[in-house]
Amino acid sequence: MQFIDLKSQQQKIRDKILARLNQVLDHGQYIMGPEITELENQLAGFVDCNHAIGVASGTDALLLALMSYDVGPGDAIITTPFTFIATVEVICLLGATPVFVDIHPNTYNINPLAIEDTIKNCMNESYKLRGIIPVDLFGLPAEYDTINRVAQKYDLFVIEDAAQSFGASYHNHRACSLADISCTSFFPAKPLGGYGDGGMCFTNDDDLAKKIRSLMLHGQGGHRYEHTYIGINGRLDTMQAAILLEKFGLFPDELIARQKVADRYTNALKAHSSIFTPHIPEHCQSCWAQYSILLDNSEQRQHVQTCLKNEGIPSAIYYPIPIHQQPAFKNITNEKFPISESVSQRIMSVPMHPYLSSDQQDMIVKVVLNALEK
Repeated sequence: MQFIDLKSQQQKIRDKILARLNQVLDHGQYIMGPEITELENQLAGFVDCNHAIGVASGTDALLLALMSYDVGPGDAIITTPFTFIATVEVICLLGATPVFVDIHPNTYNINPLAIEDTIKNCMNESYKLRGIIPVDLFGLPAEYDTINRVAQKYDLFVIEDAAQSFGASYHNHRACSLADISCTSFFPAKPLGGYGDGGMCFTNDDDLAKKIRSLMLHGQGGHRYEHTYIGINGRLDTMQAAILLEKFGLFPDELIARQKVADRYTNALKAHSSIFTPHIPEHCQSCWAQYSILLDNSEQRQHVQTCLKNEGIPSAIYYPIPIHQQPAFKNITNEKFPISESVSQRIMSVPMHPYLSSDQQDMIVKVVLNALEK
């Protein structure tokens, strides 16, 4: 059994993908080829955003978003400690300081009600707060109405880390359209993933879009050898764009299939007293990048994972070590974030993809429930 089944998906569109790749080989525009513009236009329309800018990875998307605001030493960015390192890594790469706000115990996203208190507590610090990076964890959008309102009150920008949430929605607005700049990833395991690295920035701001396009091309100005900014080589690869175009054709149906898989899991697991199934607010729709359950403690989690492994069923932990406890960040903060720390010891993800059969799910559920009875 596969944790994420890319082979079944590929079988459905392999011939179309090969035809797309052959078109790239025929026109030979391997860098900034026409498939990139085509993909940008399609995804901008899907998200309902004025600008979509293809970049080399989800990490580069976050980095470029911060660079477009000239973030650097002396600046600080509020974010969550319960995320993949890329969210915080890009802040530090620019010499800025991450300021953490603990997560909400039900959604695992940054607690929107704690952000303003954190801002007030930072008033006398030596750094300047510039922005907020909420993370749409496991495919569920953060609470952007509250976050954006607080950000506007204190003149902060908001960058949506939508690496896991492309296809989700919040109050009937698509993820990747919920902040000043939104960033997603096309890593193969994502709901819309390529066969390598890739990412995209979304914004409705014409000036920011223009600057991001320059920054991802070494800060290019009016022509190839004029450079307005210090930028990076952050372009999306034409081959990846070609693959993503064909995979995007399946995407709407795959979102429906993911929801059905999630519903089957929740209906089968929600009654057990030791399992906290995902909480999805009524105004949100997850795209189910992961299906994660919360157990009573780490020992119970280890036992369930062992039972699954014995039956050939993979599982994963996102994330076993919160960012503030990572060795790389030992000099950043010594604060405690108890909810993130607790969740990291109890969270566990089971296989989730659009091609997971009912029989496979029944087997997974049976093993999990049986493990909890022992």
